[in-house]
Amino acid sequence: MLLYLTEWLVQFDGGFRVFQYLTLRTILGVLTALLISLALGPMMIRRLSFHQIGQTVRDDGPETHFSKAGTPTMGGALILVAIAIATLLWADLDNRYVWIVLIVTLIFGLIGLVDDYKKLVLNDPKGLAARWKYFWQSVAGLGASVVFFTTATSPTETALLIPYLKDVSLDLGPLFILFSYLVIVGSSNAVNLTDGLDGLAILPTVMVGGALGVIAYATGHADFATYLKIPYLPGVGELIVFCAALVGAGLGFLWFNTYPAQVFMGDVGALALGAALGVVAVAVRQEIVLFIMGGVFVIETVSVMLQVASFKLTGKRIFRMAPLHHHFELKGWPEPRVIVRFWIITVILVLVGLASLKIR
Repeated sequence: MLLYLTEWLVQFDGGFRVFQYLTLRTILGVLTALLISLALGPMMIRRLSFHQIGQTVRDDGPETHFSKAGTPTMGGALILVAIAIATLLWADLDNRYVWIVLIVTLIFGLIGLVDDYKKLVLNDPKGLAARWKYFWQSVAGLGASVVFFTTATSPTETALLIPYLKDVSLDLGPLFILFSYLVIVGSSNAVNLTDGLDGLAILPTVMVGGALGVIAYATGHADFATYLKIPYLPGVGELIVFCAALVGAGLGFLWFNTYPAQVFMGDVGALALGAALGVVAVAVRQEIVLFIMGGVFVIETVSVMLQVASFKLTGKRIFRMAPLHHHFELKGWPEPRVIVRFWIITVILVLVGLASLKIR
């Protein structure tokens, strides 16, 4: 939005051309989202507390979580507001990638909002019925996948790129739609499963989102793409502004979500942020790199799948409790130790993922 204003102001002062630079708009996107989160955070926490929209705690969970009961939740709405405003202010709104990613993120946020509202306001412990939750997630995920497929202008935009190998890709054809759908919906639910401890999900999301922004910038820059020997996708570089907004909003939220948390993001935040990572990875054609960098999300999801499968097949549990972070808590790890160690693992995995840009 402000990009159009600065383009018009150039006729009066050439200095406004500086706002045409993607790097500057990226920095401004981070700062705008961060300041919005920090400014609105206390007010949102007060409003959630006033309306008694607080966290419910499982009776069979770790005893250390009982004190979290009543902590304001649905704070993920703050993240989405900050992301949306910063993106709309600083991104090129003629760019199709920006609109696809932003709309998908907000739709998944709306799904999470309905689920949270039913649980926390209407006191319906089941929330949004699972079949309806997955139905609307599928509608949004398939919708985005179909748009990506039908608007693709080159085979590269629908091919599966294999990281660390030079010029190796698989032509997915129409299977691209199914694969992309699985990435978007799977990523959304993986982040949601990980969001169980104070700050556990948000900082890995910020790190992975920031790294995807770097990849988007390189992929959308002809010179960098040629130098790094990665496919050049015109226009996709604009997604770095969205990713920057995600980073800023996430860090602002972490200010209030760090241990001991003053607010939780709820499904409205977790489902949306997971979908955002998935749809950006699809746009930049780096789904496998997303799996690597988001390894914490992957292992948390796998732990739940293994736990359920083992109990149904053998009647025995593999872990003391799933997702995996609860297993370590029940082994006696203090919550901050679990959180920080998962953060450290994410730092390592993000660096491994970024290395794919050069190691080919």
